[in-house]
Amino acid sequence: MWAIDSVVMEPDPADDADLLRAHGAGDAHAFGRLYDRYDRPCFQFIRRMLGAAYADAVEDLHQETWISISRSAAGFDPARATFRTWLFTIARRKVFDHFRRQKVAVLAFAAGDDAAMRVADPGPTPLDQVQSRELALKLVAALEALPLEQRGAFVMFTDAGLSLDEIAQATGVDAETAKSRLRYARAKLRQALAGERPAHV
Repeated sequence: MWAIDSVVMEPDPADDADLLRAHGAGDAHAFGRLYDRYDRPCFQFIRRMLGAAYADAVEDLHQETWISISRSAAGFDPARATFRTWLFTIARRKVFDHFRRQKVAVLAFAAGDDAAMRVADPGPTPLDQVQSRELALKLVAALEALPLEQRGAFVMFTDAGLSLDEIAQATGVDAETAKSRLRYARAKLRQALAGERPAHV
């Protein structure tokens, strides 16, 4: 499931900025190229952040994200952030706004969860190892059980290919906090899948 869907983006940041600038200048094709490049990863990010309980809102938030991108194109500053960082900042904001409208508590990671921080993090993420639909479904459930900030850091890193610095920028925290959130997420997913398969994660 996730191993098949996962997308790692390696576009040229300068090219992204040029396309957005061209869109702002009236180039009808430039925005379409950006959309084609980032549509799927953006949609997946929103879907995985919302989880199954709010799956009916994914399309609307995805559309709202791209409308905001289009309308705010003139305000984008490539000296401050890459386009993809800016995109996921906006997509994340749409998700959090949705949860606030639904009066859903936005949970941060537990700062005292030292056991999770001590779990070794040797290499491949759990998503890299998923080999069956059943296991993938268990992983999705474990991901949806994570606090939202941890889930966001994990999905940005594994699906969207953002660096820790980009995740930090997109979420408004320092790099160490972003790293901690990602580490907690990976550790908790490993714990959730412990025993499923030897040396699975």
